[in-house]
This record gives sequence, structure tokens and C-alpha cells, in this order.
Amino acid sequence: MPSHAGAPRSRRRFLTLSAGGAVAGAAALSGCALQVAGAATGGESVTVMVNLDDIPPELIKQAQQEIGIGITVVQNDITRLIAMLTSGNPPDLVRGLGALDAPYFAARGVAENLDPYFARSTVLTVDDLDPVNDLWRYDGKTQGKGPRYGMAKDFSQDAMFWYSTSLFDKAGVAHPDETEPITYEEWLDHAKRLVQRKNGQTTVYGGSYNGLGLGILFTNLTAAAGGSFFSADFSRVDFTTPEARRALAWYVGYARARVGPSLIQPNPDTWDRPTYVANRMAMSGSGYWLGGMINAEPELAEVSRLAPAPVFEGGPRISSCQGATGLWMPKKARNKDAAWRVFEWFFGEGPARARAAGGWGIPSLKSLRPLMPHQEDYQRRVLKVQEAELKHFSVTPFTPYITWNALEPSSTRSFRPR
Repeated sequence: MPSHAGAPRSRRRFLTLSAGGAVAGAAALSGCALQVAGAATGGESVTVMVNLDDIPPELIKQAQQEIGIGITVVQNDITRLIAMLTSGNPPDLVRGLGALDAPYFAARGVAENLDPYFARSTVLTVDDLDPVNDLWRYDGKTQGKGPRYGMAKDFSQDAMFWYSTSLFDKAGVAHPDETEPITYEEWLDHAKRLVQRKNGQTTVYGGSYNGLGLGILFTNLTAAAGGSFFSADFSRVDFTTPEARRALAWYVGYARARVGPSLIQPNPDTWDRPTYVANRMAMSGSGYWLGGMINAEPELAEVSRLAPAPVFEGGPRISSCQGATGLWMPKKARNKDAAWRVFEWFFGEGPARARAAGGWGIPSLKSLRPLMPHQEDYQRRVLKVQEAELKHFSVTPFTPYITWNALEPSSTRSFRPR
């Protein structure tokens, strides 16, 4: 990643680093109707840029009924977002990944400091916020400290992995411990023993470990090795450290072993869920959130277990979140009070309670944890593992100099095994 001189707060640099064509896009968007999934029918209203299934029509109707505010949904798109910001007509709330987006938008001065809103809220209190929300904090130098610029809707500790006891038993591999982590080296050894092949084709993956993207995966793998994927000032990726090299060597070894999906062996299913549910993947490096899909398959849920995040031998025990998907408010949003009321409702009221009960993620409010699925024995077992893992969470800082999706292509080129 190239080094960028100067402080990242410059608006000019924000435009330079952002997606190309933003100015032209702003001209095209200003004064024209945007495609929306639902629109306000009168009274107070806010525009929210999210994925369309984040706030579907039934949730828009629910908001109108419960808080009396209309919601217009604009499809999440970085080019459109930059265009709306530069044209002076930003959305009132924007979808983002706290682990990746918070430093970038906070450093450029386009995100609203939400501390005053939290201070006066009776719905969202700082004492009730799970530490994962620190990923949405940035003090100008360090992620995890300073003002809050957003909040996670729910989260997972994404280095944890699910595994199928039936496939482990079939291969004669001992089950991972539920509280003590195995090493990354042991994880890869398990995957080599668990993979199944026929006529040169992989029929059952031994394991999948790709994270939410290679950029954030290597940020976290390097941290697990005891170092940082970035230089001290976050201006460049640093492959020269022993920790970064150890992380890279492990992933290259994983890819070369062809025990799971990688750059050189893509998964035809495109992601882990369908493969794991079809019992064609022995381990999936996905956190708690995958349980929302596993629980929908009772027979699979009975034989599925959640295990702690692996460690590198001799490295620290950390269990990070690679996403912390949530919302942030642009500083020039026009309907901030109404936007905050939608923010409170989405993160602390009906929608938040429904998400917690669905098992699709750990609630980002500690008070909602009792709603997590615990009716079945296998759900209680998963909860026990997850609750023990929470104390190992820590913020892994990400660079404020580039968007994660801009880093991803260069990461792909850098990490491709040769």
C-alpha cells in the first residue's frame, strides 16, 4: 500500500483517495430521483444508505408505526456515497464496517461525533455497549480510543471456527477443546487430515479460513502472531516483520495444501454457508453469526460445535471482530435528530431484539445477550463457548489511509501463492 504524506483529515485527500468519478457522479445524482426500497409517506423522514435487505419494506413499515419516522433506503455503494457527500446531499445514516471504515471516515472529518447523542440517550447508554463498539472509536491516531462515530448492530469474533463432529469422528480426529485454543499449525494439520478427495476433486473441504477479506484477515493474523500488518504510522503495509511473514507463510501453506477454498482453489458455492450446511466442509473459520444458518438445520446443529480462535504458538491470545457492521452519521446529514431516533430504534429496540433472538450475531448491547438462542442443548453449548471467548476480544487497528475495498485488490495480488 503506498504511503500518503500529510494528515488524513484533508477534504482534498478524502476526494483523492475515494472512488474515481465521484464529482461526475455527484452531478448526475443531484436533483434526480434515487432508486429506493421504501420511502416516507409524510412527516419526518430520513435517508439511509444500506444493503436493501438490511432494512426491508416490512421494517420500514415497522419504523413508521413504532417511532413515526419514514425511512428511504438507498442501495449501499461507495461511489454513490462519495457522490452524495461531495454534492452536499449525504444520506442521514450510512452502513459501514466499524473494524474497517471507522478510521477512514472519521479521519476525513465527514463522520459525526456521536458522543453527545449517546450522552443524552435513554435507549443506548455507554455502560451497556459491548466493547466491540470501540471499533467505531477513533481519536485521530488510534482506533479504539476517542469519540464514537458509529455502532455495531451485532458482531462475531470472526477468527472462531465451527466444526462438524461427524466429519471429525469419521476421520478419527480429536475434537478441539471448547475453552483452550488450538494453534493455527494444529488447525491446518486437522484440515489436511479431514479433507476428502475423489478422482482428483475435493469432495469435502478440510477447513475454510479466509476471513471477511484478505486485507482484514492478514491484519488479524499478524496481530495473532504478535505484530502489526501496518507500519507504525499506518501509511503502508509492512511485510518485513517476522510476524507479518509468519502470517503470510501460514496462509500460503494453507492455500498450497488445497484443503479449503483460497485464491488458487475458489469455492464454487462462493462462500462457506452452503458448503458447510451440505456437510462438505469440516471446519469453517466463521464466528458466531454462522449459527443463524446452522440453527435452521436441526440435524446439522446437533453435530456442530463452535471453537475458540486459534493462536500462533508463542503468540498472544486474541479474538477479534473483522466487521462490526453498523451505521454512522455523516456530519452534514440534514435530519440528525430524526436519524438518531432511527439509530436508537434500530440498535436498541425492536429490530435489535429480533436480531439477538435469531442467533445471527452477538448483540452489541450487553443487556440483550439473554435473548440469544439457548433453548436447545446445542445452543447452550455454543453460548458457553462464546461467552468464555468474549473476554479475549480486543481492537485490532486498521489503517485510516485507504478504504478496505480499495486495499483488497492489492492484498489479493500480494498474497497469491506462487
